[in-house]
Amino acid sequence: MNDINYFEEGWFHIMSLDALDHQLFIISLAALFLLKDWRRVLVLVTAFTIGHSLTLALSAYDIIRFSTAWVEFLIPITIVITALYDLTYINLSKIEKRNINFNYIIALSFGLIHGMGFANSIRMMLASDQRIGMPLLSFNLGLEAGQIVLILLILLAAQLIVVNMKIPRKYWIILLSVIPLVLSFKMALERIP
Repeated sequence: MNDINYFEEGWFHIMSLDALDHQLFIISLAALFLLKDWRRVLVLVTAFTIGHSLTLALSAYDIIRFSTAWVEFLIPITIVITALYDLTYINLSKIEKRNINFNYIIALSFGLIHGMGFANSIRMMLASDQRIGMPLLSFNLGLEAGQIVLILLILLAAQLIVVNMKIPRKYWIILLSVIPLVLSFKMALERIP
């Protein structure tokens, strides 16, 4: 496989129909933000990618391994926690006062968990390749590109619905929190180890 193929794998890791849990996490991560906040959201998503990348690198070098059953259970739990966290900000005055540094820590930590979910697959993909560094970087750049596109779509929808159509922001937050919350809770129940 060449580096472009790894980039494409990273892209499809977030953009494919099989990536619902990843997409739900990104949706709940972006729920509190508007288009004007794009820089902060970009840093937040990058924090997630750093956590994801770290786990993948440690796994690719066979430094760590995880119980697949527990990881598959913990991934929807991270989405449930993020969505519940979003719902605490229905009171819009609290949004401007929130501690954004806490959001970065959450995104980085949850990125570690989500990276565990793909660790076995990336280890197998890289096993046939003599190099690890560039393929891993290419994969993570593809992942980041996909996340940025998804975030931009969410922020553009927020601009249209909340700012242009003047739908109350709290309804937008509820929508982007409750849907991931319900779907992820169902996933977690189905995946209890």
